[in-house]
Amino acid sequence: MAKDESSGAGGILAAFFLGALTGAAVALLFAPASGQQTREFLGEKAREGKVKASETARQTREALNRQRETIASAIERGREAYREARDKENV
Repeated sequence: MAKDESSGAGGILAAFFLGALTGAAVALLFAPASGQQTREFLGEKAREGKVKASETARQTREALNRQRETIASAIERGREAYREARDKENV
């Protein structure tokens, strides 16, 4: 069950960063700065957001791959246990 919660944490974290980035962009649009300064700042924050989103996506892919391997391993152990139980019955 803990793994289900950790996979949801990545989505929550991504939503948090997206909300923070959007809030910062809106705040800057209403701040008393020149247009050039605002555009440079927004561009910088957009690049940072892209890097963070990329990192979050990578972490999510890794977590999904680990879960997939765990499930595949559990299925294989279940099949082996079934075969052993079936073989014991047939003896």
